[in-house]
Amino acid sequence: MLNQSLQKKPARRVAALRAAQEAKRLQLAISGAGIVAFDWTVAEDRIAWDGAFDTLPPQIATDKSSSGRDLLGLMDAKSRHRFTGLLENRAHTTVHFDIDVEMSSPMGSVWYVMVGVRVPDADGATERLAGLIREITERKREENRLTYLATRDELTGHLNRNSLRAELAQAIVTAKKEERHCAFLVASIDRLAIINDSYGFDAADEVIVAVGERLSRTLRASDVIGRTAGNKFGVILKNCTAADIEIVSERLRASVRDDVVETCAGRVAVTSSVGAVWLPTGASSSQEAMLRAEEALERARSMGRDNFTIYQHSEQRQGARLRLMGVADEVVAALKEDRLVFAYQPIVDAASREPVEYECLLRMLRKDGSVVSASQFIPAAEQLGLVRLVDRHALEMAVAQLYKHPAITLSVNVSGTTAHDPSWLRSFVEYVRQNSGVAKRLVIELTETAALHHFEENAKFVSRLREMGCRVAIDDFGAGYTSFRNLQMLRVDTVKIDGSYVMGLATSPENQLFVRTLVHLAKSFQLKTTAEWVGSEAEALMLESFGVDYFQGYFFGPPVLEPEWM
Repeated sequence: MLNQSLQKKPARRVAALRAAQEAKRLQLAISGAGIVAFDWTVAEDRIAWDGAFDTLPPQIATDKSSSGRDLLGLMDAKSRHRFTGLLENRAHTTVHFDIDVEMSSPMGSVWYVMVGVRVPDADGATERLAGLIREITERKREENRLTYLATRDELTGHLNRNSLRAELAQAIVTAKKEERHCAFLVASIDRLAIINDSYGFDAADEVIVAVGERLSRTLRASDVIGRTAGNKFGVILKNCTAADIEIVSERLRASVRDDVVETCAGRVAVTSSVGAVWLPTGASSSQEAMLRAEEALERARSMGRDNFTIYQHSEQRQGARLRLMGVADEVVAALKEDRLVFAYQPIVDAASREPVEYECLLRMLRKDGSVVSASQFIPAAEQLGLVRLVDRHALEMAVAQLYKHPAITLSVNVSGTTAHDPSWLRSFVEYVRQNSGVAKRLVIELTETAALHHFEENAKFVSRLREMGCRVAIDDFGAGYTSFRNLQMLRVDTVKIDGSYVMGLATSPENQLFVRTLVHLAKSFQLKTTAEWVGSEAEALMLESFGVDYFQGYFFGPPVLEPEWM
């Protein structure tokens, strides 16, 4: 027996040595990974640490043990609250935890992740917390950076529209709960498009940044500012009276107008207009508040520059808004059910009086069989942002008809709203490129005012279309202020003389002079001309004598849903 006992002792020593080596390897691995193991005995308020001590804050890394009180004292309030809740837990089962903790250090805030298990005693009180801790400061900083970028406007650094709307929703909830009032204001930079055209886009961006900074400096620490659109900033005034709104609005506008903005292109004088809504009296939700502040802003801008109005409920405006929403719903349903169709009106050659192309005029078929003209639904679609879908649908319908009928040429209108949207214009060009086989029989019509605004972008748009074989026409020419030099720079093919100058032409010497001069200039720039609204043979003969190339009007054919060639 003694001999057997002597034989077992070396075996136990070998096993103990192996166990020690395994523990050492594990300790090295933990330390090398920057991880510290902890065992927090709650009753004794003692924490035993084991691992990479240099990753811990120096206040608790000086020894292999410290108190829980010391650890909690280093945590920020939010982290300390979570750990206190864990310590006060009375569950009789073990509870696993995974908590991100912010601690203070001489170098500033440091973040750690603490994962482990809560072990209860026989009564359910917390006996100990055991687990691992690892520093994650760099990861947290990157997360915070990405969160910041996701919530901020890239140009100004203020909150973006979605983040501002979330803040506004919370402000309305708080105001209702505390029976107080707040307000939402929209400040718009007046005539930013003119600044763009006169000074360039870089200078306009500098103006936007400067205005944002001035507005921000005017506000209280509790107020919130964000950028809601290209030239607009939204402001949340917390805990304010109705009288405060007008006072703050004047301060905001004064901060913008009282000093010029220094830009790379020179000094720019800037003014702003403001619309506001008092909350929660004037709106029950953040979306409604934003819409009503925008409505007030539009009324302020209609009175000229540097104006202010506050939203006032109006049964008439409310009725108009409901009608607008009703039309929008009808447009969406018509798009889904293929009830947006074309009425085709011929455009004839002035000499032969034979059709050379057909303009595609949008119509909506109601479920009761009635036909609605574009003028009754396009304005609503433009106001509510649906017109991009409508214009794309129109292009796709036109292309489909060109494939079906190889002998015809069709012209399609691009609305003023979509003509100002660079990304939409690029998608339009891409769709034409995908259907380049019919591009030579496609004419794109832009209104004169749409061509004038965002001139550079539209010039690129026209150029790309013409490269693919499309022709481009300027519709309603004479209604705006586009010069023939601009048309030459746009490289359009045709100008369509606004029908208001053609109607009653035979009895209006002023219109005759205007049309004759316009046609002469067009020929000088090698542009074709189309006269709209031609209503009689007398008008047609007079226009032909002036040199007009094409006619369009009820005299040569009304718009019809099913022309003969179909």
